[in-house]
Amino acid sequence: MIKKEIFIGLLVGLFANLAGIYLYIMAFSPDSLEETLQNAMREDFIGSLIALGAILNFLPFFVFLKKNQPYRSRGVLIATLIAAIAIVIFKFT
Repeated sequence: MIKKEIFIGLLVGLFANLAGIYLYIMAFSPDSLEETLQNAMREDFIGSLIALGAILNFLPFFVFLKKNQPYRSRGVLIATLIAAIAIVIFKFT
């Protein structure tokens, strides 16, 4: 039961991160989604996009805490840590 709750939180956190990246690109980039992601990879600012997308993880994290669902909050926290690891990998490779 606990693993299922953490997994649900992880999926919500990953989805929130992807949604944050998508919303940021649609709001602030004049290029299409695909072009922006290609430029981000080529010009080494993909880590910044991931970090900006991870800001959206605050919402489900605190909602889960407010609803007394600590294991789902842990899943969102794990998703945020995965994003941080991805940022480090993209930054130093």
